[in-house]
Amino acid sequence: MSRAVIGRTPSLFLRLVTVLGLVLAVGAALLLGAAWTSARLAADQAYDRLLVGAALQIAETIASDGREITVDPPFSAFETLGLAPRDRIFYKVVDPSDGLLTGSPDLAVPVDRARLGDGPLLLDATHRGEPVRVVVAGRYVPDIPKAGWAAVVVAQTREARNGLAGDLTAKASLLVLTMSALALGAVTVAVRAALRPLAALERVLAGRGPNDLDPLDLAVPREIHLLVTSINHFMDRLSGHMAIMRRFIADAAHQIRTPLAALGAQVDLLSAEGDEARRREQVIRVQERTAELGRLTNQLLNHAMVIHRARSIPLAPVDLGAIARRTLIDAIPLAGTRPIDFGYEGPDEPLPIRGDPIALREALANLIHNGIKHGAPGRLTVRTRRERDRITVEVVDDGAGIPAAEWRRVREPFQAASGGAIGSGLGLAIAAEVTAAHGGEMRFESRSDEGFAVLLSFPAAEAAP
Repeated sequence: MSRAVIGRTPSLFLRLVTVLGLVLAVGAALLLGAAWTSARLAADQAYDRLLVGAALQIAETIASDGREITVDPPFSAFETLGLAPRDRIFYKVVDPSDGLLTGSPDLAVPVDRARLGDGPLLLDATHRGEPVRVVVAGRYVPDIPKAGWAAVVVAQTREARNGLAGDLTAKASLLVLTMSALALGAVTVAVRAALRPLAALERVLAGRGPNDLDPLDLAVPREIHLLVTSINHFMDRLSGHMAIMRRFIADAAHQIRTPLAALGAQVDLLSAEGDEARRREQVIRVQERTAELGRLTNQLLNHAMVIHRARSIPLAPVDLGAIARRTLIDAIPLAGTRPIDFGYEGPDEPLPIRGDPIALREALANLIHNGIKHGAPGRLTVRTRRERDRITVEVVDDGAGIPAAEWRRVREPFQAASGGAIGSGLGLAIAAEVTAAHGGEMRFESRSDEGFAVLLSFPAAEAAP
């Protein structure tokens, strides 16, 4: 027998730690990006203050004698900017007509004089192929022929800013990475602790014997309570299946052993018999025993089939009247040459119930076969009818029937009715089990005018649960 192969996948612990690790990594990357942006902003703010201060100091030295503008940049302005030794400083001062008063003539930074009245302007530019931070400050000069805003432009390279931003980012990154590592360690410990009930469940199941199907009595968290409940439900169903199987095997072995022994004894007698007439009688007995054994085997197999289908086949709408008619027609040849009057009585419209057509046919076939073999000397009738929310089928024969004292006992497997021909005791048991599996009821009636009746009553399809 082939064994199902269960595919191996990464452990749940590894999956959880990997997913949470990825989440932490993405969060750390976002924090590092935010740290770099904040560090750049903080470095710009710190050095921008120095840059603005130097530009304003230079602007304060712009003066006019009524004819020309002069400027005398103070040394202190450049001394302040010298606090960043790796950076280079470029500046120029222009009059209201953009005439160069002092500084670098190639510092090509546009001056928007309409905005100089709002205060110093900060912007990024490129000078001599290097990125620079630029401040433009203005000073209004009124006492000259063409009054207007003189402008001071000061530019500084970004080495010190970048260095400060990198230093701040490195410190923030160290903190973020340390916290992420601690978080990942905490997550690993937490996941391991959270999965401990699953490991305990695994140990309990692994330590059980193959026949131990008792429910799991294990305290588990709410999240896996449904899993334990499902396992207990599965083991309960499996235990029921195994109990039925063991009972069936034991009953079948007991029931088959006796006819096999009798058949073997008759074969031995036949092999030792020298009289031809007695040999023919022995052959007839062997044939009868073989036929009985075949019928018993078929009923055992049918019983096993009914048990299996009752637990595995979903019910669907079926027409019980059509099943009853077809089953009766198929059973008529079983009467052989006996003059039995077969009849069917029922409405023309469908009689729907929710059921398994194969199991229902098997139940009715056993009732009809019992009526032919053990009951009906001359008449057997199958009737179907609707009674409000119930649909009933009955098999009636004109025989003596089963004594009322035995009605309960004959529903059990291998419990044949006393008196008359000997049967296997499975026909009525199969009918009772099929009826119970369909939510129905089987009962017996002794009728003075008709004989003996077996009735199966089922919920109608529209009333079935």
